[in-house]
Amino acid sequence: MLIAVCSQAGAETCLAPARPFVPSDPAAAKEYEDLIRLDFENYIDEVQDYFRCMEGERARAFTEAQEVSQEYGRFVLEMAE
Repeated sequence: MLIAVCSQAGAETCLAPARPFVPSDPAAAKEYEDLIRLDFENYIDEVQDYFRCMEGERARAFTEAQEVSQEYGRFVLEMAE
């Protein structure tokens, strides 16, 4: 009997930021210009954090995949004995 145990303890969830909203009504856009501008600036900061998170998660998953591959190789050898 083979029991698989999955662990994602080291995995990080990277959440993409929401796109800034710009009203289609030019008068509303003008009225909320400062807030909309701030939303865009926050989005740019958050999307850069998101890209860094994704790159970190990619590197972590790549390392984990290498380790799992090596573990599997050892398992196969042990089962062949």
